[in-house]
Amino acid sequence: MESWLPVICGILTIIICALSVKIYLMKKSVKEIGEKLSEKLRIETNTLIDISSRDSDLRRLADTLNVELRKLRKERRCFKQGDKELKDAVTNISHDLRTPLTAVFGYLELLKKEEKSETAAGYLNIIENRTQVMRELTEELFDYSLLSYAEEDKKENVCLNAALEESIASFYGAIRQSGIEPEIFMTERRIERNLDTMALNRIFGNIINNAMKYSDGDFKVELKEDGTIIFSNSAKKLNSVTTERLFDRFYTVETGRNSTGLGLSISRLLTERMGGRIRAEYEKGKLVIIVKF
Repeated sequence: MESWLPVICGILTIIICALSVKIYLMKKSVKEIGEKLSEKLRIETNTLIDISSRDSDLRRLADTLNVELRKLRKERRCFKQGDKELKDAVTNISHDLRTPLTAVFGYLELLKKEEKSETAAGYLNIIENRTQVMRELTEELFDYSLLSYAEEDKKENVCLNAALEESIASFYGAIRQSGIEPEIFMTERRIERNLDTMALNRIFGNIINNAMKYSDGDFKVELKEDGTIIFSNSAKKLNSVTTERLFDRFYTVETGRNSTGLGLSISRLLTERMGGRIRAEYEKGKLVIIVKF
């Protein structure tokens, strides 16, 4: 029996070594499958997962994943096609609405010059206000569709301090007319970023417009040294649920005056496209919108 011990030990050693090599190769193949799957999901490509391992079980796993990848790509193509058709339809509809809306405004101006009763004048003001809301929605629908198609922004070196000051100044009259006294706090440090100036102005403008809609009478803007921009205003009629949906397309809050539901959605689209982040929070009755590039 003792004479067999070296043989048995030798055989066990060979088996252990073989199993160790097998386990190592399997772990390597599983890692290879994981990396290639991650790559296929991240990058738009028609290639499938191909592994170097000859193990039948691992190759079946790769084949199963390839079947699901084909399904995913088909669904993604259908989604993109449907999304494109929807954007085309929105663009065409909003464009077609511009002409009759312009005519409506023309006739409204003529009606305002005619003699009419106080009741008729009141109805006319209501019609004009509602038509103006429709015009704004039409313009934002058109803009949103165009922005969704755009692939690149024309970036340049931009001073956030100056851009923010310019946006606030352009809205200052409208802000004061709304009965709001803005508070502005900016770091003395010059904050520069590589951004699209027109897109940046659009982002700031939409956020300021939003504050004018929902503010209870105050508005605060702060530019921190790390480049974070914080817009805040009291908005007791909002809550944490409605705040989370402010960036959703076409979502409107009933208390918002002349709200079309696209302003902040456009701001998010532009911010993220330039590599920035934007979010909204609701703290102690205040709506806080935070932007960082």
